[in-house]
Amino acid sequence: MTPDTLLLIGLGNPGREHKDSRHNFGFMLIDRLCVRLNARGMKMQSKAIVITALHEERKLILAKPQTYMNLSGQSVQGLAHFYKIPIANLMVLSDDLDLPFGAIRIRASGGPGGQRGMASIIERLGSKDFPRLRLGIGRPPGRMDPADYVLQDFPRADLKDLSEILDRAADAALTFVAEGLNAAMNKFNGTGETSE
Repeated sequence: MTPDTLLLIGLGNPGREHKDSRHNFGFMLIDRLCVRLNARGMKMQSKAIVITALHEERKLILAKPQTYMNLSGQSVQGLAHFYKIPIANLMVLSDDLDLPFGAIRIRASGGPGGQRGMASIIERLGSKDFPRLRLGIGRPPGRMDPADYVLQDFPRADLKDLSEILDRAADAALTFVAEGLNAAMNKFNGTGETSE
């Protein structure tokens, strides 16, 4: 593979029952990118649904691990190895409890922040120094268990904003592809938040 190949991994849980849950923001974003880029040729590889696309003369490998969230690292490690993707050309797309609903945060590295999929990827890659795009889902209300909260579907009140949020996040991911990590961070960090 050339240096112009990038791997974008969306985190989520497989199965129809999880399709619209908060924890599947990463899957939703990959789906939005596939539509935007007119991506074709879906296949199963390294325990993930993989679709390829082109953007700004760069090849994209778009992937949704099918292992369940806490084992996502298996797919990421397998795909990064197979396609010989340098870690700087890999971006993980995931939900984040610690960001307000709809907020976007792009970072070059970092810890898992309680996100089990991210923890699995860090463990499998042996590094926390890979780009990630996190989409805020907000904190659970009251004393609700965060594990239950993330597996709930988005409430109807949030659905009207969801499409716009996914469009903005897709713009951010494609800015990373075309212009690099710093440009994406400068343009999109904090977007969607009511206050910074």
